[in-house]
This record gives sequence, C-alpha cells and structure tokens, in this order.
Amino acid sequence: MLLTITTTYQPATDLGFLLHKHFAPCQTFPLSFGTAHIFYPEASTNKCTAAFLLDIDPIKLVRRRASKISQYVNDRPYVASSFLSVAKAQFLGKALNDRCKELPELAQTPMPLTAKISVLRCRGGEVFLKQLLEPLGYSITVQDHILDEKFPDWGKSPYYTVHLENNITLSQLLRHLYVLIPVLDDDKHYFVGEEEINKLLRHGEAWLS
Repeated sequence: MLLTITTTYQPATDLGFLLHKHFAPCQTFPLSFGTAHIFYPEASTNKCTAAFLLDIDPIKLVRRRASKISQYVNDRPYVASSFLSVAKAQFLGKALNDRCKELPELAQTPMPLTAKISVLRCRGGEVFLKQLLEPLGYSITVQDHILDEKFPDWGKSPYYTVHLENNITLSQLLRHLYVLIPVLDDDKHYFVGEEEINKLLRHGEAWLS
C-alpha cells in the first residue's frame, strides 16, 4: 500500500521537518503486522514528495491475537485501511499531532498539499468518497480499476487510486486520512470500543462535525 504526499510550498523540503523524517535514502520502521518504509522520490526547493510504503505481512495478520482476519489470502497488504491509520499514529505521531520543534509556525501554516492513495477500497464508490472529502475542501480525482484485465466482463472493482488536493496544514491532512480512510474501507482490524471512539473524536475536533 502506497501513500504519497507532495507539496510545492517553498522551500518544499521543509516537508521533511514537518514529518520529522530526514532525507535518507529510505527509513524503515518495524510494526507488529509488517514494516513501514518512508522515502523521498523527489526533494527540491520547488517540489517535495514523501512516500509511505506499508508492507503488511499476511501471515502475521492471521497469527495476531484477537485478529479479525482468518485467511492468508486477502486484500490487506494492498489497500489503504485501518492498518495505515495505526502505522501513521506510530511513526508519524508528531506530525499527526501538529508538533514541530524546528518550525512551529510552519506546522500551523496551510500549504498546497497533494495526497495520492494507491489503492483505496471505497464502499459506496466514488460518490461516497466525494461526499466525505469534498466538504473539507478537497479537489478529488478518482481512477477506478476493473477486477481483472483478462476478464473485463467481471466488471469494476471496489478499489480506486485517489488524488486529493487541498491548501491545508499537514496535520489536518494526516488527521483527515487517519479518521476517514477506515470509514471508506469499512473493514477495521481492531475492535472499536469507547477508547478508540474517543481517539477518533480527538483527531476529528474542529472538522468532523
């Protein structure tokens, strides 16, 4: 599963400060359900892109205690889901919570941001996707995918490549994705109890209503 975030704010490389991740060739973070990788395919003063690659281990998913997933073959390694939200909270926690010691004012500054999600499973299709995100000011481009190119009669899949553009703070973008991607996917790997609801509401303050 791949998420990229691009900005043309200048100097665009300030994105690295906001994410608290330097421009090393690639940084890797172990997770209980796989591995997260962060790298910058483009980093200049005019344009900077941060890429987040989530490599989910399907065997670990099945063997985890209290896991809702019981089959080794599933779509979880390939789609943006609640696993992405958990991963972001672990290795992008400071950016998610709007903290930046080096550039505190920039963390509060709206900037042009483009997010690309490859891919997102969306219950309700493109209509539901836009109903959720357009009220937050996003310009949305959606590319649908057929189930199998060899068998076009099977029709379209529920998976989409999604481009989102907005002029907002980085923490706002991350919070929107943190809360709403599991809503769109609607197949959470954890039990949603009161504690989890309160966490989602905290990240949704000032915009979720």
